[in-house]
Amino acid sequence: MVDSTASTTETPKYGTTRGNFAQARDPSLKYSDDIDPTLSFFYSSKTISLLILMLFVLLYVALGSNSQDTVGNIKMGILAAAFVFIFIGLVQFGDGAFIRPHPAIWRIVLAASVLYEMFLVFILFQNATDARLLFKYIDPALGIPLPDRSYAENCDFTVSNVWDSMDAFVLAHSIGWFCKAIILRDYWFCWIISIMFEFMEYSLQHQLANFAECWWDHWILDVLVCNWLGTYVGMKFCEYFSMRHYSWRGIKQIPDYRGKVKRTVQQFTPHSWTTFHWGATESFKNYVAVILLLAAVLMCELNAFYLKTLLWLPPEHYLNISRLLLFFLIATPAVREVYQFLMDKNCKRIGAQAWLAIACIMTEALIILKFGRNEFPNPAPSHIKIFWVVLLSLVAIYPVWQFLIKPRLEKVEKKD
Repeated sequence: MVDSTASTTETPKYGTTRGNFAQARDPSLKYSDDIDPTLSFFYSSKTISLLILMLFVLLYVALGSNSQDTVGNIKMGILAAAFVFIFIGLVQFGDGAFIRPHPAIWRIVLAASVLYEMFLVFILFQNATDARLLFKYIDPALGIPLPDRSYAENCDFTVSNVWDSMDAFVLAHSIGWFCKAIILRDYWFCWIISIMFEFMEYSLQHQLANFAECWWDHWILDVLVCNWLGTYVGMKFCEYFSMRHYSWRGIKQIPDYRGKVKRTVQQFTPHSWTTFHWGATESFKNYVAVILLLAAVLMCELNAFYLKTLLWLPPEHYLNISRLLLFFLIATPAVREVYQFLMDKNCKRIGAQAWLAIACIMTEALIILKFGRNEFPNPAPSHIKIFWVVLLSLVAIYPVWQFLIKPRLEKVEKKD
């Protein structure tokens, strides 16, 4: 992943050099190079040229397209509007925390975040039937109720049962936790989320049948195999880049062809790497921030299951996969901005990508709340309610002890 130190001053515009760009955000950073002359075209401001290019493309499409297919024209119009908006974001949006492989890439991600939030708001104002019909226009194969599937029908702990549970989703599970490790960059954080999500599945089996799994599926296949493997590889990835020495040279300064190719590949690696230390027990602010981030990650995970159920989107459909990929791209700079806001006293407001990530997650939750009415009639079992009352009570009591009672007791002991 690409990373750098997030902004503590006004973000420079698109045409600034890479070295100046980073130092403007953190004067203590001194990189060994500015813009590689062979790449300078991609870092110079081309707003007028890009505007002319966009208008010529629109002119070509407007004059060359005369289809009588109303539905097709509407689809193309919406798609073109989305691309134009992303293009505007590419040219006009502000730079964020990441500079590799290019700040413009992360501008596109920010623009896509805005588009996704607008799409969610549109869906929010529909009813469930019309929303499902809308997705049928996107893909005629959609709009069909999904069959309920339980994974807890035969829970004998045998080799054949375990082997039958090994499918493509096992690999996807591991890749997902690799991505989470890169985003969160903390073993304990990943382990807490991993265990908590299994408890969420236990707690919501009365609503979603596919949350019902065998005990060994929960704790062996999921937690100890898929989650651990993805987290371990992801954290090793993070450790490699956090220990790496960063020294950048221009392509023209490298004499051999192999070195030039290596430097080109390095353009897609971090310019610098920040290791996260969340410090949940160090201050009340950190504790609250970590709890809220934990809740946001869990909500984002749960949203995926509820949205596909309520909107009748098969798990393997490209729309589900696209959402997961988009959230990975959104969350990577978003969590970096949250960390900057939490740790940097000079950072007075949360970053744009973090703000949009929260907005998207909460809007998804509102859609689920609206479309889910009368869809899940079964009440939660009593033991589930008791579990969450006890857990949330402990979450509320701990900071009282850690940040209020314990410091006072330590002061009294010091006086004695």
